[in-house]
Amino acid sequence: MAGETVITIIGNLTADPEIRTTGSGASVASFTIASTPRTWNRNTNQFEDGQALFMRCSAWRDLATHCAQSLAKGMRVIAQGRLQQRSYQAQDGSNRTVIELQVDEIGPSLRYATAQVQKMQSGGYQGGNANGGGYQQPQQAQQQSQAPSDDPWGAPAGEPDF
Repeated sequence: MAGETVITIIGNLTADPEIRTTGSGASVASFTIASTPRTWNRNTNQFEDGQALFMRCSAWRDLATHCAQSLAKGMRVIAQGRLQQRSYQAQDGSNRTVIELQVDEIGPSLRYATAQVQKMQSGGYQGGNANGGGYQQPQQAQQQSQAPSDDPWGAPAGEPDF
């Protein structure tokens, strides 16, 4: 992925994520994040909002499903991903170019809210490995004691995970 532009954006969702399925069966969630810069004006002793950036975003496969189940209009989120440029021809015949964020990671901002984290059992690492499959836990790690059911990170309390 060398040469790709990776950015992080913090803002609010303008609507609930819309999920659809492509012809090949992959799920994709589409949504927009509005990020408005805020600065302190010393003359008026007030915050002032700058011009909002509306970033169109897409998340694919399991991440798409997780976004649709977890995120809603108005939520403050932190998203990281790769900028991608796409050109198309509009219905009026004009050529258009858009820049979108292909989301790799996203979650709720905890600055003004709290969240409950729930580890998904069916997901996991989606990249390939030398064996051609998904992530496989080492046998030794599978034999460790089970984490308490209220532990969202899946590691027994008191043990460092590094």
